[in-house]
Amino acid sequence: MPVAAHQPKAPTAIRTDLGAIFVSLELSRSKWLITSLSPGGGEKMSKHAVAAGDVAGMLARFAELNRMAQARTGRHFPIIAIQEAGLDGFWIHRVLQAEGIESHVVDAASIATSRRRRRAKTDKIDGEALVRALLAYKRGEPRVCAMLRVPTPEEEDRRRISRERKALTNERVRHVNLVKGLLFAQGVSGYEPLRRDRRKRLEALKTGDDRPLPAHLQAQVGRELARLELLLEQIKAVETERDAMLAATQVVSPAPAMLLHLKGIGPEFAAVLWSEGLSRHFDNRRQVAAYAGVAATPWQSGSVDHDQGVSKAGNPRLRTTLIQTAWLWLRHQPRSALTLWFQDRVKHNGGRLKKATIVALARKLLVALWKYVSAGVVIEGAVMKTA
Repeated sequence: MPVAAHQPKAPTAIRTDLGAIFVSLELSRSKWLITSLSPGGGEKMSKHAVAAGDVAGMLARFAELNRMAQARTGRHFPIIAIQEAGLDGFWIHRVLQAEGIESHVVDAASIATSRRRRRAKTDKIDGEALVRALLAYKRGEPRVCAMLRVPTPEEEDRRRISRERKALTNERVRHVNLVKGLLFAQGVSGYEPLRRDRRKRLEALKTGDDRPLPAHLQAQVGRELARLELLLEQIKAVETERDAMLAATQVVSPAPAMLLHLKGIGPEFAAVLWSEGLSRHFDNRRQVAAYAGVAATPWQSGSVDHDQGVSKAGNPRLRTTLIQTAWLWLRHQPRSALTLWFQDRVKHNGGRLKKATIVALARKLLVALWKYVSAGVVIEGAVMKTA
């Protein structure tokens, strides 16, 4: 066909002069697929699989790639590796960096893919796509993909406290609802498993038809209360650890203490806001909003122009806490400029669209808190806690 006659022999991205060995890692539970593109090796990418967790085998493959490239060109080339952020976390990235290898961790959702209804997907295809994305990224192409800023082991460990507390509180809710549901099926309402006299009140309960609780039901509820009491102890221990962490962090940075000074922000919200977002470095407010997933997402094409809402592509824990903080901000900071802006906006909409406006307030509040902790810019009209 005439069209085929004008097609280039290879993509431009691969035909450029390579100054390094580009490697992608497709990681799974059973094997790691190493896809590489080396100088002097033509346009074909080589693939080699090693057992999952075989770091020595992976490094041996890298050494072999370097040896073959040096044999072809007479030069020694650095290795640049890329992998997707996933189940393996960041430990492989840290191993590569310790070996002097330039390593990148990419957000897999940021890599462009075919929009066909059915598209082929294999580790081989994904490995080649990662190599092409890495080539484009190193050429300096904008928005080709989103590379992650890998946290330090200390930063990663610091985030575990608030995340564990969230998991424990969710489990607490499940046990409380289960106890209430079991009793409600017997006609018992008004029982609160979180009260300190929960066991004493359980013994005095009677069903809706004025019978004592069945023995097996009472035993089951008792075991649920035992699990609940263990959860309460663990939540208390985690909160104690959280407070100690915030106190220790204040020696390095005053930002956590600055957040705690604001009325309406307690220890838990301060820990989440700091560890999940505000402890990072941002160049501008757009990066702040994008990281939290509260940046606007326009849809503009020809005469079509509307907003799709926030992207929700950022940190979900930070975004959820930020929305909750925005609601509390309205209650505890009624005279602040942000609250007055919210009230004026809602009034202008006739009292409607409060949920959409609270997201806009959360975005403004996040930017204001970032300026407050990073540059000391006081939020206009904000009230500090009394000592």
